[in-house]
Parts: sequence; C-alpha cells; structure tokens
Amino acid sequence: MGRRVVITGLGVVSPNGVGIPEFLHSIQYGISGIRFMPQYEKLKFNCQVAGMPHFEWDQLKKYVSEITFHGLKGNAIGYGIRAALDAWTDAGNFISNDQTFWETGCVFGSSVADVEVVRNVINRVDSGEARKLGSRVVEQLMNSSVTAYISGRLGLGNKIIANSAACATGTQAILMGYEYIKHGLAGRMVVGSCEHVDPYIFGAFDSMRILSRKFNHLPEQASRPMSQSACGFVPGSGAGALILEDLDFAMERKATIYAEITGGANNSGGQRRGGSMTAPGSPGIIRCISEALASSGTDPQSIDLISGHLTATAADKMEIQNWGLALGRNGRNFPLINSLKSMIGHCLSAAGSIEAIAVVLQIMHQFVHPNINLEDPNPEILAEISMDCIPTTMIKKEINTVAKANFGFGDVNTCLIFSKYK
Repeated sequence: MGRRVVITGLGVVSPNGVGIPEFLHSIQYGISGIRFMPQYEKLKFNCQVAGMPHFEWDQLKKYVSEITFHGLKGNAIGYGIRAALDAWTDAGNFISNDQTFWETGCVFGSSVADVEVVRNVINRVDSGEARKLGSRVVEQLMNSSVTAYISGRLGLGNKIIANSAACATGTQAILMGYEYIKHGLAGRMVVGSCEHVDPYIFGAFDSMRILSRKFNHLPEQASRPMSQSACGFVPGSGAGALILEDLDFAMERKATIYAEITGGANNSGGQRRGGSMTAPGSPGIIRCISEALASSGTDPQSIDLISGHLTATAADKMEIQNWGLALGRNGRNFPLINSLKSMIGHCLSAAGSIEAIAVVLQIMHQFVHPNINLEDPNPEILAEISMDCIPTTMIKKEINTVAKANFGFGDVNTCLIFSKYK
C-alpha cells in the first residue's frame, strides 16, 4: 500500500497573484494576470501579451543572504526561491543555518536558464571579456540552479533533483516527490517548478504562430481555453511550490494538512499514433489518466473536478475527448472542468505546479474557479460534454477528488489525483 502523502505548505508566484492570499482571491473571482507588453510590440511579435508576475526583485533580500542576493541573476530562479521558501514557512517549518534535514529532499523543475543571462555570457566571451563574468555566473546557467539554491538555503539532505519535461514539468516534480515519500525514501519533499519566458523564448514560440495574436488590444481576454474564438496560447511566467509529507511525519509535528495526493502516473506516448514532438497522442494521455486512477484506487465516477491542461489551442477538443474516454463519462455526467490558463496563460514548466496549487485551494475552500473568456464555447466540445460542466463563474461546491493533468513537448504526460484529507 505504501505511506499516505499529504500537502502541508504552499507558495506561489503567479501572473495574477504573488503569495497565496492574492492568488486565492484572483482565482475565486476570475481575475486575469495577462497584460500588454510594449516591448513585444517594439520587437514586432505577432502576440504582444503575456502573463508576467508583479515580482519585486528586492523582496528576495528577505529570502537569501546578502552575498547570494547580489550574485543572483535569472528571474526563474528568483520566482522558484520565493515560492519554495514561502511554502516551507507556510508549512510551519523553520529555516536553520546549521541543521541538515536528512529526511527532506527537493524536486524542482524548469526548462531552460534565462536566455538573457546566457546572452550576457556569450557577449562577454565573444568580446574577449570572459574574465569579467565573475565566479557566480555558472550558478545561473545550470538547469539545476534553482534546486541547488532551495536545498542549500533550507539545508535539505535527502534526494535533490532538477527535472525537466516541458509543460509536464510541474506535475512530474510533484509526482516524483510523492513517490519518494510513498515508498519510504523520504519523509518530506519540497516540490514544484518555475519558468521565466524572456523575449528570446517568447520569440521562438511566436515564430511558430501558435500564440494568441487577435487580442493584443484586450490582453485580459487573450487566453480563451475551450472557446470557439481561441487562437493560440498566451505564454506566462512564475513558480509554484508545495510541501509534501508522510502523514505520520506531518501528524507528529502537528502540521496543518491541506489535502492529500492519493496517486498519479507519468508516461510517454512514444511519439506514435498521433503523438509528436509538439503534440501529445491520445493513447498515451488515456493510459496516463487510467493509470493514475488505478494507482490511487479512485472510481472515475467519484472525480468531482478536472483541472485540465487546456491551452486554448486546437488540442482542447482532443483533450476533452480523452478525458471522456479515460473516465467513461460524457454529456451531463462529465465532471466539472476548468483551466487556470484562462487567467494566467500557459506558464510552460511552471504550469503544472501553479495549477496544482489552485487545485489544493479549491479543495481547501470548497469551490470551483471559473473559466474566464468563455462567451463562445467551442461547439465541438459541447458535442462531448454539457455546458453545465464548464463553469464561467465561481461555484461553491463540495470538492473531494480532483484529477490534474499536464501534457508536454515530446509526448510526455503526467496526471495526479488530489483528495480532501480525511
């Protein structure tokens, strides 16, 4: 059976809220964090809106030493440190400068180092000024930097891992932490992911013509999952972090328990049968959801809510179909479903962790957050499920079990099952 794994701490840096109170308020009332970016207009991008957190860099002085702060570069690392340390203290833990927590590890993911940092290195080296880079620049270039910063600040002595699985990174990190605790390899894990979409990453996506470009003048309406007028996703940035604990470990220290993870699954469709480098295939998705349900012992009929991947692209229709096939539910029998991306855009590697925090908050406070910008539901989606299953305003409702999934580049899929703690 393995150990029970519970969630005791949350931290978030999101386009529509930095810190849990602000983020909770935003998701309850459908407040968008997507805004117009004058820089992207100047760069002549087709898409000129983005989900960017209102992040005050100087606030990091409260989280790291003076020496670390002055050597720190890279927004993604900053987001990750802030979210992880907020989650740590939210869980009632203390920060020690001399203790190693051997039972506690960290799995924290990202996609790439900030390209602005990389560009500075390239320019310095190419101009013969490599000696002026300083001794700290390597820390900013490594994909594992955020995990190293977090584990070093908190004194974590268990498994320290940096994962990267594109859009599935956040949920994969949570699943890995869950599995380590469930199988007795750790007592507590700091898990999550971060991303900063700078102009260079943004430009690469923009060149693929898969970003929203028809709502530059109405940025808050630009991200439109499940909508007939959806015209691509909106890139977002941020970080999410959760503290996972063995139930006995949490109870021994009298921690507040927010929710429980009862199971999950991660797989790849192998880029076969519809799957590719840039698109997931249905067989892998259906198998992943089915395996997550089996691992948690969850009856598909007991799923109250689906937190979908739902990016506001043509893949939305296929995703709804796959959920229906995996759960054996459609029409009015389909669970409630929502997409946080309608409010924050697609935060790429950070998407799964930020969305997972929204799931936990919905379980804690017993509500379903709205899908905003859904004035014109896609008729092909309504052919599969009832509009009653797609709330456009907040619903106060008993939520006991939530399925959360993300699907990433390379045909990689992850699904988690969250439950109200009993």
